[in-house]
Amino acid sequence: MTAAAKPPKHPMAPLMAIEAAESGAASARQIARAAPLFRDLGARLRALKPKVVITCARGSSDHAAAYGKYLIETRVGVPVASVGPSVISLYNAPLQMEGALFVAVSQSGRSPDLLRLAEAAKAGGALVVGFVNDETSPLAELADVFIPLCAGPEKSVAATKSYLTACVAFLQLVAHWREDAGLLDTVARVPGWLDAAVALDWYPALRRLELATGLYVLGRGIGSGAAAEIALKCKETSRLHAEAFSAAEVVHGPFALVGPGFPILALTQDDVTAEVTRGTLAKAAGLGAPILATETDIDGVEALPVVPGLPAEVGPLAAVASFYMAIHKVARARGLDPDVPPNLRKVTETV
Repeated sequence: MTAAAKPPKHPMAPLMAIEAAESGAASARQIARAAPLFRDLGARLRALKPKVVITCARGSSDHAAAYGKYLIETRVGVPVASVGPSVISLYNAPLQMEGALFVAVSQSGRSPDLLRLAEAAKAGGALVVGFVNDETSPLAELADVFIPLCAGPEKSVAATKSYLTACVAFLQLVAHWREDAGLLDTVARVPGWLDAAVALDWYPALRRLELATGLYVLGRGIGSGAAAEIALKCKETSRLHAEAFSAAEVVHGPFALVGPGFPILALTQDDVTAEVTRGTLAKAAGLGAPILATETDIDGVEALPVVPGLPAEVGPLAAVASFYMAIHKVARARGLDPDVPPNLRKVTETV
Protein backbone atom coordinates (compact mmCIF):
# COMPACT_ATOMS: atom_id res chain seq x y z
CA MET A 1 0.00 0.00 0.00
CA THR A 2 1.28 3.46 -0.81
CA ALA A 3 2.26 5.47 2.21
CA ALA A 4 -0.63 7.93 2.14
CA ALA A 5 -3.43 5.37 1.89
CA LYS A 6 -4.75 3.58 4.94
CA PRO A 7 -7.67 1.16 5.02
CA PRO A 8 -10.72 2.18 7.04
CA LYS A 9 -10.05 1.61 10.75
CA HIS A 10 -13.52 0.38 11.71
CA PRO A 11 -13.30 -3.39 12.28
CA MET A 12 -16.59 -3.82 10.42
CA ALA A 13 -15.57 -1.80 7.39
CA PRO A 14 -16.93 -3.54 4.30
CA LEU A 15 -14.58 -5.20 1.86
CA MET A 16 -15.67 -2.65 -0.74
CA ALA A 17 -14.15 0.18 1.30
CA ILE A 18 -11.01 -1.74 2.16
CA GLU A 19 -10.42 -2.71 -1.46
CA ALA A 20 -11.18 0.78 -2.79
CA ALA A 21 -8.62 2.21 -0.38
CA GLU A 22 -6.01 -0.04 -2.05
CA SER A 23 -6.47 1.59 -5.46
CA GLY A 24 -3.39 3.79 -5.19
CA ALA A 25 -1.18 0.87 -4.25
CA ALA A 26 -2.68 -1.31 -6.97
CA SER A 27 -2.03 1.41 -9.56
CA ALA A 28 1.55 1.72 -8.37
CA ARG A 29 2.01 -2.04 -8.85
CA GLN A 30 0.63 -1.85 -12.36
CA ILE A 31 2.82 1.10 -13.31
CA ALA A 32 5.95 -0.61 -11.98
CA ARG A 33 5.23 -3.96 -13.58
CA ALA A 34 3.47 -3.08 -16.83
CA ALA A 35 5.39 0.00 -18.00
CA PRO A 36 7.77 -2.11 -20.16
CA LEU A 37 4.77 -3.91 -21.68
CA PHE A 38 3.14 -0.59 -22.52
CA ARG A 39 6.36 0.77 -24.03
CA ASP A 40 6.54 -2.23 -26.35
CA LEU A 41 2.83 -1.96 -27.16
CA GLY A 42 3.18 1.75 -27.89
CA ALA A 43 5.95 1.10 -30.40
CA ARG A 44 3.90 -1.65 -32.00
CA LEU A 45 0.88 0.64 -32.36
CA ARG A 46 2.95 3.45 -33.88
CA ALA A 47 4.10 0.96 -36.51
CA LEU A 48 0.64 -0.60 -37.02
CA LYS A 49 -1.20 2.75 -37.25
CA PRO A 50 -4.65 1.23 -36.55
CA LYS A 51 -7.53 3.12 -38.15
CA VAL A 52 -9.97 2.04 -35.43
CA VAL A 53 -9.92 0.74 -31.87
CA ILE A 54 -12.56 -1.75 -30.75
CA THR A 55 -13.33 -2.33 -27.08
CA CYS A 56 -15.12 -5.26 -25.49
CA ALA A 57 -16.23 -5.28 -21.85
CA ARG A 58 -19.21 -5.41 -19.55
CA GLY A 59 -20.22 -3.61 -16.35
CA SER A 60 -17.52 -1.63 -14.58
CA SER A 61 -14.97 -2.79 -17.13
CA ASP A 62 -17.08 -1.24 -19.88
CA HIS A 63 -17.13 2.04 -17.95
CA ALA A 64 -13.33 1.93 -17.88
CA ALA A 65 -13.42 1.33 -21.65
CA ALA A 66 -15.60 4.44 -22.04
CA TYR A 67 -12.91 6.43 -20.24
CA GLY A 68 -10.35 4.90 -22.58
CA LYS A 69 -12.48 5.76 -25.61
CA TYR A 70 -12.36 9.48 -24.89
CA LEU A 71 -8.65 9.37 -24.07
CA ILE A 72 -7.80 7.60 -27.32
CA GLU A 73 -10.08 9.73 -29.48
CA THR A 74 -8.99 13.07 -28.02
CA ARG A 75 -5.29 12.32 -27.51
CA VAL A 76 -4.49 9.93 -30.37
CA GLY A 77 -7.20 10.84 -32.88
CA VAL A 78 -8.32 7.27 -33.61
CA PRO A 79 -12.05 6.48 -33.38
CA VAL A 80 -13.11 3.92 -30.79
CA ALA A 81 -16.16 1.65 -31.00
CA SER A 82 -17.59 -0.63 -28.33
CA VAL A 83 -18.78 -3.89 -29.87
CA GLY A 84 -21.36 -6.02 -28.09
CA PRO A 85 -20.14 -9.60 -27.56
CA SER A 86 -23.50 -11.00 -28.69
CA VAL A 87 -22.70 -9.90 -32.26
CA ILE A 88 -20.48 -12.98 -32.32
CA SER A 89 -21.70 -15.18 -29.45
CA LEU A 90 -25.39 -15.13 -30.47
CA TYR A 91 -25.71 -13.57 -33.92
CA ASN A 92 -22.60 -15.25 -35.33
CA ALA A 93 -21.99 -12.20 -37.50
CA PRO A 94 -18.32 -12.04 -38.59
CA LEU A 95 -16.81 -8.57 -38.28
CA GLN A 96 -14.06 -7.07 -40.43
CA MET A 97 -11.26 -6.22 -38.01
CA GLU A 98 -8.12 -6.42 -40.13
CA GLY A 99 -5.52 -4.01 -38.78
CA ALA A 100 -7.68 -2.88 -35.85
CA LEU A 101 -6.64 -2.64 -32.22
CA PHE A 102 -9.01 -4.74 -30.11
CA VAL A 103 -8.95 -4.14 -26.34
CA ALA A 104 -10.82 -6.55 -24.06
CA VAL A 105 -11.20 -5.44 -20.45
CA SER A 106 -12.18 -7.86 -17.71
CA GLN A 107 -11.67 -8.52 -14.04
CA SER A 108 -12.14 -12.29 -14.37
CA GLY A 109 -11.29 -12.87 -18.05
CA ARG A 110 -13.71 -15.80 -18.10
CA SER A 111 -17.03 -14.68 -19.57
CA PRO A 112 -17.82 -16.93 -22.59
CA ASP A 113 -19.24 -14.15 -24.77
CA LEU A 114 -16.25 -11.89 -24.25
CA LEU A 115 -13.89 -14.77 -25.06
CA ARG A 116 -15.83 -15.57 -28.25
CA LEU A 117 -15.55 -11.98 -29.46
CA ALA A 118 -11.83 -11.83 -28.61
CA GLU A 119 -11.27 -15.06 -30.55
CA ALA A 120 -13.18 -13.66 -33.53
CA ALA A 121 -11.18 -10.44 -33.40
CA LYS A 122 -7.93 -12.37 -33.41
CA ALA A 123 -9.07 -14.59 -36.28
CA GLY A 124 -10.20 -11.48 -38.15
CA GLY A 125 -6.76 -9.89 -38.07
CA ALA A 126 -7.01 -7.51 -35.12
CA LEU A 127 -4.25 -7.02 -32.58
CA VAL A 128 -5.90 -8.32 -29.39
CA VAL A 129 -4.88 -6.66 -26.13
CA GLY A 130 -6.26 -7.90 -22.83
CA PHE A 131 -6.48 -5.76 -19.71
CA VAL A 132 -7.23 -8.51 -17.20
CA ASN A 133 -6.91 -8.84 -13.44
CA ASP A 134 -6.95 -12.66 -13.24
CA GLU A 135 -3.63 -13.66 -14.74
CA THR A 136 -4.63 -17.33 -14.98
CA SER A 137 -7.73 -16.59 -17.04
CA PRO A 138 -8.44 -17.77 -20.59
CA LEU A 139 -8.51 -14.17 -21.83
CA ALA A 140 -5.02 -13.53 -20.48
CA GLU A 141 -3.79 -16.56 -22.40
CA LEU A 142 -5.71 -15.68 -25.57
CA ALA A 143 -4.55 -12.08 -25.94
CA ASP A 144 -1.70 -11.18 -28.27
CA VAL A 145 -0.64 -8.69 -25.62
CA PHE A 146 -1.68 -9.35 -22.03
CA ILE A 147 -1.51 -6.45 -19.57
CA PRO A 148 -2.13 -7.38 -15.91
CA LEU A 149 -4.29 -4.89 -14.02
CA CYS A 150 -2.43 -5.79 -10.81
CA ALA A 151 -5.46 -4.94 -8.65
CA GLY A 152 -4.90 -8.03 -6.53
CA PRO A 153 -7.72 -10.11 -5.04
CA GLU A 154 -11.09 -8.36 -5.10
CA LYS A 155 -13.71 -10.18 -3.03
CA SER A 156 -16.47 -7.61 -2.78
CA VAL A 157 -19.03 -8.10 -5.54
CA ALA A 158 -18.87 -4.36 -6.22
CA ALA A 159 -15.72 -3.80 -8.30
CA THR A 160 -13.59 -0.86 -7.16
CA LYS A 161 -9.83 -1.13 -7.55
CA SER A 162 -10.19 -3.30 -10.67
CA TYR A 163 -12.20 -0.49 -12.32
CA LEU A 164 -9.64 2.15 -11.40
CA THR A 165 -6.67 0.05 -12.47
CA ALA A 166 -8.38 -0.61 -15.81
CA CYS A 167 -8.67 3.16 -16.27
CA VAL A 168 -4.99 3.56 -15.38
CA ALA A 169 -4.18 0.91 -18.00
CA PHE A 170 -5.91 3.03 -20.66
CA LEU A 171 -4.02 6.08 -19.45
CA GLN A 172 -0.74 4.18 -19.72
CA LEU A 173 -1.73 2.91 -23.18
CA VAL A 174 -2.29 6.42 -24.50
CA ALA A 175 0.79 7.90 -22.80
CA HIS A 176 3.10 5.26 -24.31
CA TRP A 177 1.34 5.18 -27.69
CA ARG A 178 1.96 8.92 -28.05
CA GLU A 179 5.31 8.91 -26.21
CA ASP A 180 3.85 11.88 -24.35
CA ALA A 181 6.18 13.05 -21.58
CA GLY A 182 3.42 15.05 -19.89
CA LEU A 183 1.04 12.10 -19.77
CA LEU A 184 3.81 9.80 -18.58
CA ASP A 185 4.44 12.19 -15.70
CA THR A 186 0.71 12.16 -14.98
CA VAL A 187 0.73 8.36 -14.90
CA ALA A 188 3.57 8.37 -12.37
CA ARG A 189 1.59 10.62 -10.03
CA VAL A 190 -1.72 8.75 -10.22
CA PRO A 191 -1.11 6.49 -7.16
CA GLY A 192 -0.55 9.47 -4.88
CA TRP A 193 -3.58 11.28 -6.26
CA LEU A 194 -5.79 8.21 -5.71
CA ASP A 195 -4.51 7.96 -2.14
CA ALA A 196 -5.46 11.58 -1.59
CA ALA A 197 -8.89 10.98 -3.13
CA VAL A 198 -9.81 8.04 -0.90
CA ALA A 199 -8.93 10.17 2.14
CA LEU A 200 -11.62 12.75 1.25
CA ASP A 201 -15.01 12.48 2.93
CA TRP A 202 -17.98 12.61 0.56
CA TYR A 203 -20.38 11.02 3.03
CA PRO A 204 -21.75 14.22 4.61
CA ALA A 205 -22.93 15.30 1.14
CA LEU A 206 -24.04 11.86 -0.04
CA ARG A 207 -26.22 11.34 3.05
CA ARG A 208 -29.01 13.11 1.19
CA LEU A 209 -29.16 10.00 -1.04
CA GLU A 210 -30.19 7.79 1.89
CA LEU A 211 -33.86 8.75 1.46
CA ALA A 212 -33.78 9.29 -2.31
CA THR A 213 -35.55 7.04 -4.79
CA GLY A 214 -33.55 8.05 -7.86
CA LEU A 215 -30.99 10.47 -9.22
CA TYR A 216 -29.04 11.52 -12.28
CA VAL A 217 -25.26 11.23 -12.42
CA LEU A 218 -23.76 13.66 -14.92
CA GLY A 219 -20.39 13.60 -16.66
CA ARG A 220 -19.03 14.74 -19.99
CA GLY A 221 -16.18 13.61 -22.23
CA ILE A 222 -13.59 11.64 -20.30
CA GLY A 223 -15.86 11.89 -17.26
CA SER A 224 -18.69 9.94 -18.94
CA GLY A 225 -17.40 6.53 -17.92
CA ALA A 226 -16.99 7.69 -14.33
CA ALA A 227 -20.60 8.90 -14.27
CA ALA A 228 -21.76 5.49 -15.53
CA GLU A 229 -19.66 3.74 -12.89
CA ILE A 230 -21.08 5.86 -10.07
CA ALA A 231 -24.64 5.23 -11.30
CA LEU A 232 -23.98 1.48 -11.36
CA LYS A 233 -22.63 1.51 -7.82
CA CYS A 234 -25.71 3.39 -6.60
CA LYS A 235 -27.80 0.51 -7.97
CA GLU A 236 -25.50 -2.31 -6.84
CA THR A 237 -24.79 -1.21 -3.31
CA SER A 238 -27.80 0.87 -2.33
CA ARG A 239 -30.75 -0.22 -4.50
CA LEU A 240 -30.89 3.39 -5.58
CA HIS A 241 -32.01 3.92 -9.16
CA ALA A 242 -29.45 6.13 -10.87
CA GLU A 243 -29.06 7.03 -14.52
CA ALA A 244 -25.86 8.42 -16.03
CA PHE A 245 -26.14 11.13 -18.67
CA SER A 246 -23.93 13.51 -20.55
CA ALA A 247 -24.33 17.01 -19.17
CA ALA A 248 -25.38 17.93 -22.73
CA GLU A 249 -27.81 15.05 -23.31
CA VAL A 250 -29.64 15.47 -20.00
CA VAL A 251 -31.09 18.85 -20.98
CA HIS A 252 -33.22 17.17 -23.62
CA GLY A 253 -35.95 14.71 -22.56
CA PRO A 254 -34.42 13.65 -19.22
CA PHE A 255 -34.60 17.20 -17.86
CA ALA A 256 -38.36 16.76 -17.44
CA LEU A 257 -37.69 14.90 -14.17
CA VAL A 258 -35.41 17.54 -12.68
CA GLY A 259 -36.82 19.36 -9.67
CA PRO A 260 -36.74 19.67 -5.87
CA GLY A 261 -37.19 15.95 -5.18
CA PHE A 262 -34.69 14.65 -7.72
CA PRO A 263 -30.98 14.83 -6.80
CA ILE A 264 -28.13 15.26 -9.27
CA LEU A 265 -24.55 14.15 -8.70
CA ALA A 266 -22.26 15.84 -11.23
CA LEU A 267 -18.62 15.30 -12.16
CA THR A 268 -16.44 17.89 -13.85
CA GLN A 269 -12.83 17.94 -14.95
CA ASP A 270 -10.52 20.76 -15.91
CA ASP A 271 -11.02 20.74 -19.68
CA VAL A 272 -13.21 22.21 -22.41
CA THR A 273 -16.32 20.44 -21.09
CA ALA A 274 -16.33 22.32 -17.79
CA GLU A 275 -18.10 25.49 -18.92
CA VAL A 276 -20.96 23.65 -20.63
CA THR A 277 -21.43 21.43 -17.57
CA ARG A 278 -21.52 24.50 -15.33
CA GLY A 279 -24.33 25.87 -17.47
CA THR A 280 -26.34 22.65 -17.13
CA LEU A 281 -25.90 22.67 -13.36
CA ALA A 282 -26.99 26.28 -13.13
CA LYS A 283 -30.18 25.41 -15.05
CA ALA A 284 -30.87 22.44 -12.78
CA ALA A 285 -30.25 24.51 -9.67
CA GLY A 286 -32.73 27.06 -10.98
CA LEU A 287 -35.34 24.28 -11.04
CA GLY A 288 -34.68 23.51 -7.38
CA ALA A 289 -32.86 20.22 -7.85
CA PRO A 290 -30.51 19.18 -5.02
CA ILE A 291 -27.09 19.13 -6.70
CA LEU A 292 -23.84 17.61 -5.45
CA ALA A 293 -20.90 18.40 -7.71
CA THR A 294 -17.15 18.48 -7.97
CA GLU A 295 -17.65 21.97 -9.43
CA THR A 296 -17.59 24.96 -7.06
CA ASP A 297 -18.97 28.50 -7.03
CA ILE A 298 -22.38 27.76 -8.55
CA ASP A 299 -25.37 29.06 -6.59
CA GLY A 300 -27.48 26.21 -5.27
CA VAL A 301 -24.77 23.56 -5.79
CA GLU A 302 -23.17 21.71 -2.87
CA ALA A 303 -19.49 21.24 -3.63
CA LEU A 304 -17.93 17.81 -3.10
CA PRO A 305 -14.35 17.84 -1.79
CA VAL A 306 -11.74 17.29 -4.49
CA VAL A 307 -8.00 16.82 -4.70
CA PRO A 308 -6.64 20.19 -5.88
CA GLY A 309 -4.71 20.67 -9.09
CA LEU A 310 -5.64 17.43 -10.85
CA PRO A 311 -5.12 17.19 -14.60
CA ALA A 312 -8.28 16.49 -16.56
CA GLU A 313 -7.28 12.87 -17.19
CA VAL A 314 -7.19 12.10 -13.47
CA GLY A 315 -10.17 14.12 -12.21
CA PRO A 316 -12.79 11.44 -13.03
CA LEU A 317 -10.68 8.67 -11.45
CA ALA A 318 -10.19 10.60 -8.24
CA ALA A 319 -13.91 11.41 -8.07
CA VAL A 320 -14.84 7.74 -8.35
CA ALA A 321 -12.30 6.80 -5.68
CA SER A 322 -13.81 9.36 -3.28
CA PHE A 323 -17.33 8.18 -4.13
CA TYR A 324 -16.44 4.54 -3.39
CA MET A 325 -15.41 5.52 0.13
CA ALA A 326 -18.83 7.05 0.84
CA ILE A 327 -21.45 5.04 -1.03
CA HIS A 328 -20.96 1.96 1.15
CA LYS A 329 -22.09 4.09 4.11
CA VAL A 330 -25.20 5.11 2.20
CA ALA A 331 -25.89 1.41 1.57
CA ARG A 332 -25.54 0.57 5.25
CA ALA A 333 -27.86 3.43 6.19
CA ARG A 334 -30.42 1.97 3.76
CA GLY A 335 -30.14 -1.41 5.53
CA LEU A 336 -28.05 -3.11 2.84
CA ASP A 337 -24.73 -4.97 2.70
CA PRO A 338 -22.57 -3.25 0.04
CA ASP A 339 -20.37 -6.32 -0.34
CA VAL A 340 -23.20 -8.70 -1.18
CA PRO A 341 -25.73 -6.99 -3.47
CA PRO A 342 -28.96 -8.95 -3.97
CA ASN A 343 -29.23 -11.07 -7.12
CA LEU A 344 -25.53 -10.62 -8.02
CA ARG A 345 -22.28 -12.53 -7.79
CA LYS A 346 -18.65 -11.61 -8.33
CA VAL A 347 -18.03 -13.38 -11.62
CA THR A 348 -20.88 -13.16 -14.11
CA GLU A 349 -20.56 -15.40 -17.16
CA THR A 350 -22.82 -14.40 -20.05
CA VAL A 351 -23.21 -15.83 -23.54
